[in-house]
Amino acid sequence: MRVVIDTNVLISAIIRDRKPETVILFVVSNPDIEWIVTPGISDEYKNVIRRPKFKLPTNILNHWIELIDSATTVITEKSPVIIFPRDQKDAMFLECALIGQADLLITGDGDFKDAKKLNNTKILSVSLFYQLMIA
Repeated sequence: MRVVIDTNVLISAIIRDRKPETVILFVVSNPDIEWIVTPGISDEYKNVIRRPKFKLPTNILNHWIELIDSATTVITEKSPVIIFPRDQKDAMFLECALIGQADLLITGDGDFKDAKKLNNTKILSVSLFYQLMIA
């Protein structure tokens, strides 16, 4: 199974722990699940977690950056540009799902509810993924 994880899930995992962290650790530790990213998504993850507003200590930043680098598969193939009117900056997750033939997009962003019409990837909340796969 191939999954794309939205940045908000990663941030929630780092800051709040609980289900988002459990979901990410489940994905990382399960050999049947491949966490796919594009170079742009990987860069976004790293740039967002470095934002001063999160005040993350260097050791936590380094831990998560190493996890991102070691646990993700980078997809470099180009895809057609997806127009996503709700929030165009989120289109990169849909593009990754499309070119990487992802089975799931895990997100905490309600904007993706409209995206089900754009590709065949199932879009799940963190809670629903947790219920279906972990609980």
